[in-house]
Amino acid sequence: MVAWREEAARDKRAAFADWTYWGRPVPGFGPADARLLIVGLAPAAHGGNRTGRMFTGDRSGDVLYQALYDVGLASQPTSVSVDDGLELYGVRVTSPVHCAPPANRPTPGERDTCRPWLVQELRLLRPTLRAVVVLGGFGWQAALPAFGEAGWVLPRPRPVFAHGARVRLDGPPDGDGLDVFGCFHVSQRNTFTGRLTAEMLRDVLRTAAGAAGLA
Repeated sequence: MVAWREEAARDKRAAFADWTYWGRPVPGFGPADARLLIVGLAPAAHGGNRTGRMFTGDRSGDVLYQALYDVGLASQPTSVSVDDGLELYGVRVTSPVHCAPPANRPTPGERDTCRPWLVQELRLLRPTLRAVVVLGGFGWQAALPAFGEAGWVLPRPRPVFAHGARVRLDGPPDGDGLDVFGCFHVSQRNTFTGRLTAEMLRDVLRTAAGAAGLA
């Protein structure tokens, strides 16, 4: 994966020939005391791997940040570069895999190898985090074990991913519980076909923001 992300940063798309690609692991974006977390999949080779910010500079990010703006959780509807002035209000965006994977599709092994980074981010957010929106089935499979390792209690049997799913995780003895929401991923395959519409995404974000105490 490291070799691929670096290769993608060297072999630029013609549209971005004048860019100096980030070409490194992409950190989470948003306040460190966020009450709502959005968990994606992995940075895009010519999106986050180029800009250095999650969901910035690609079509998926266009959809996500527009929806966040529409529901009052972002300062602007677009996200094109790390210095474009975008701010998130009470929301942080991260992913289970922080490097751009070949074909934009991480393997289960890459997912599991990267899990400690997600677990650590969840632990740092635990004092304030109250709700999570997980985008897509891959993210769901990656995030649930990470929630468990970070201190929340997973129900049995393990919840199945579905758009609109809502699962309550009990907190540790010294912490609060967590509401986890499932949402179809904001990939072009989903948004271009209408599997995920803008209104569907806004509905999930509004409900999650309410559970997080942001609305």
